[in-house]
Amino acid sequence: MVTPAPLPSAPLPVAALAGVTATVTVFALAQGLSYPLFTFLMQEQGMPPALIGLSAAMTPLGIIASAPFVPRLTRLVGGPRLAIACAITASVLLFLVGWLQNGWAWFLLRFLIGVAIDPLYVLSEVWMISLAPAAKRGRIMGLYTAIVGAGFAGGPLTLYLVGTAGWAPFGIGIAAFLLCVVILLVIGPRLPTMLDDHAAVPLKDFLHLAPALLMATAVAAAFEQSVLSLLPVYGAAYGIAAATMAALLTVMISGNIVLQLPLGLIAERISPRLLLIACAGISAAGAAMMPLLIQTVAIWPLLFVVGATGYGIYTMALIELGNRFTGSALVAGNAAFAVMWGVGGIAGPPGAGFAIQAFGPQGLPVVMVAMCAALVAFALYRETVRRRGG
Repeated sequence: MVTPAPLPSAPLPVAALAGVTATVTVFALAQGLSYPLFTFLMQEQGMPPALIGLSAAMTPLGIIASAPFVPRLTRLVGGPRLAIACAITASVLLFLVGWLQNGWAWFLLRFLIGVAIDPLYVLSEVWMISLAPAAKRGRIMGLYTAIVGAGFAGGPLTLYLVGTAGWAPFGIGIAAFLLCVVILLVIGPRLPTMLDDHAAVPLKDFLHLAPALLMATAVAAAFEQSVLSLLPVYGAAYGIAAATMAALLTVMISGNIVLQLPLGLIAERISPRLLLIACAGISAAGAAMMPLLIQTVAIWPLLFVVGATGYGIYTMALIELGNRFTGSALVAGNAAFAVMWGVGGIAGPPGAGFAIQAFGPQGLPVVMVAMCAALVAFALYRETVRRRGG
């Protein structure tokens, strides 16, 4: 049965926490680089926004396909070994992407990349939550997502510096995945293997255990990946240069770097659920203001705040997950999060892409507002049910 995680008395495992954070940071760099890179290259090949969005959905589809197997594979071979194998596989797949330079072949490769990176997502979060003392979980997870945000911000910034032509951007992404392998080899002995935890919890149980957290994960993914994939398309409709849009993406993701730690500290003092609702509300309001501010300097601070609160939704969901679950239930919960992240990633970019084609560039902010408003409504409903003992 699922039980709350106890307060540990052991010293803070700084080395293990730092190693996991370093691993996921360079992994995030590769991911943050790949999404806008694919978009720019597919635009150059003349593909329409809807098709670009469908291509972006292939990675989360791969995440959905592989997530149910992550708990079992973790128990069979151990977390560190599984993560190392996945990082090597991802580097090979990214090499094939650069070698083929074919937008149609990228559909399959992006699916396989999703299959490969899913265990890296799940295990890095499980390790961070497991290693973090409950009393300090908010700040540690806030710092973790902030540093991950730095990795994502480094992706578009890398494109801004090296461009999208040739092997340079692909080489950086491949090197980032291989650096993950090196770090995991060093810190592997310090990490929980999960080999001795056999009390499996089915992923479907989390539909009843934590429905609002699962919806929050889907909305955060749809919000983030729609923007990463289609903000360049949105900006192009206003005549904004690709280099400027890459810089705006960097600013948006950089909101995580500055504001996730304060959000985590606040979550240690008030309910992470209420803070999740606040983040969704602010994100909806910010998206609604995009059409008014996209051609003004105010778009820079607006995207900075929206980037922080949009990803803050996921940070709050992680904190509450760690507060409520432990052991194999935590692995299953993170795997369920991965499924919902994939669902959001599949629904978000194609939905926003079709909305842009059907209604013009304002389709993107309309979809962003609708997603966040729906989350606010459902989370408030679930909070009311929980307080009534339902």
